[in-house]
Amino acid sequence: MDRSITVTAATFPMISPDKLLNAYANGIFPMADSRHDPETKWYTSSHRGIIPLDSFHVSSNVKRIIRNQHYHIKFDKAFRDVMEACADRDTTWISEKLINSYCTLHEAGHAHSVSVYNQDRKLVGGQYGVSLGAAFFGESMFGRAREASKVALYWTHRVLQQGGFELWDTQFWTEHLARFGCIEISAAEYEKRLQAALKKSAEFKPVDTDARS
Repeated sequence: MDRSITVTAATFPMISPDKLLNAYANGIFPMADSRHDPETKWYTSSHRGIIPLDSFHVSSNVKRIIRNQHYHIKFDKAFRDVMEACADRDTTWISEKLINSYCTLHEAGHAHSVSVYNQDRKLVGGQYGVSLGAAFFGESMFGRAREASKVALYWTHRVLQQGGFELWDTQFWTEHLARFGCIEISAAEYEKRLQAALKKSAEFKPVDTDARS
């Protein structure tokens, strides 16, 4: 059940990095109704999904794929490609305006991606999100090959854990995310954790992908 509450709506050619970061600092995030929707809507929620960094887990099958180095992993090397792949579905909240906006945020150092490639170096999975202080706001992920999206999520966790992040926001709790340790907390508890994370610093930087799970 969608418990989101629309906060406001406006139309801009592109959302500035300052506006986006200010929204995230206040627990608000943008969405559109379709890929070509020129309007951006801003949301918050009475409950929030987060993945505690010390509770994240993946299946034995995903661990086996990682151990066997079935895929090649890159960090912050194909941000727009990852976003466009996340938006490439029948229904999406990721509009062209949001893609351009987050790419600008990426250039400013506050939006990041993990990309997954097969043995032919073709992009088959990925995940992207926003960093602010020691908080990371996961936005979307995709997979076009076996467990590729889950592999991207695994490496996102490794980056966040080693980079000193304290809050991993998923916006909503879903049964799918619960498989990785996602829990649901109240808006009040989320605000408390968010403000604590914003007072600290963390770094989203590449990790050693040769390390076996």
